[in-house]
Amino acid sequence: MSKAKQKEKEVAVQQQQEEVVVEEDAGGPIPISKLESAGISSAEVKKLAEAGFNTVESIAYSTKKSLIAIKGISEAKADKLLAEASKLIPMGFTTATELHRQRQDIIQITTGSKELDKLLEGGFETGSITEIFGEFRTGKTQLCHQIAVTCQLPVDQGGGEGKCLYIDTEGTFRPERLLAVAERYGLNGDDVLDNIAYARAYNTDHQMQLLLQASAMMAESRFAVLIVDSATALYRTDFSGRGELSARQMHLARFLRTLLRLADEFGVAIVITNQVVAQVDGGAMFAADPKKPIGGNIMAHASTTRLSLRKGRGETRICKIYDSPCLPEAEAMFSINANGIGDATD
Repeated sequence: MSKAKQKEKEVAVQQQQEEVVVEEDAGGPIPISKLESAGISSAEVKKLAEAGFNTVESIAYSTKKSLIAIKGISEAKADKLLAEASKLIPMGFTTATELHRQRQDIIQITTGSKELDKLLEGGFETGSITEIFGEFRTGKTQLCHQIAVTCQLPVDQGGGEGKCLYIDTEGTFRPERLLAVAERYGLNGDDVLDNIAYARAYNTDHQMQLLLQASAMMAESRFAVLIVDSATALYRTDFSGRGELSARQMHLARFLRTLLRLADEFGVAIVITNQVVAQVDGGAMFAADPKKPIGGNIMAHASTTRLSLRKGRGETRICKIYDSPCLPEAEAMFSINANGIGDATD
């Protein structure tokens, strides 16, 4: 009788442990090592991690072709990986009610300006791509510096309680700006800087490679935002002329698709800046604004929300919702102050 009771006790403890594991997994992405219990060897898991697949979600969201491209992964093994990943990740239909409930839990990261937050209905949305475009001196980089700090705030203060990844392609990243914003929110400057992982991208291939490193870092610790300032600057110089336009757009599409995968996989807010080009054709004289964002339709379709910035008087800037699936077309005024982004004072 005592042995039977002991056995029951052991089973109950084991069930409790399993429940705890399930609860832990429900809070974020499932690590790739989880597939080892499904018959995938540790050597294969290592190969997948080296290729940028650090979570079960990344396997489930990828194509069979991309898995076979990994050295040492056969077609049969790719089929097994996808089958095992689909068991752990729900990828079928769900009700709109359930999706609505999930969207109510989405965290918004404050911009520091009440007017701008009101325009964005809370701030920059996590789990999607927000594109900011405009001419030089319109505040694109300043907004990026601002949310690199505000994403570290507690959720009840409009933050994301996570770290920030910052990919800089133009060499405009300035830690002293971050310290000024941190002081405004009463945060420790050294802690704020330690929570920002910075990388300078030198060409478009390097820019793409950095996303693989970003994926590995996100699998290890909690990040709230990934900033790319600017996503398109290097494409304008690495690819030139109409002869390379198709190759440029394909490369840009792959880069943006990888960003979207990171947003889906880790639930981070992706914020990218974009440059503008002046229209010099005949239609420009009839257009209200002859400048348009570069990247064409590929960039337009990849971004969830597109924000257009333009200069106002003095330090004020005007932000307009250029494209969004749920926000109405409207404008808000903000200003660039010594301590970051704030409301414009007339």
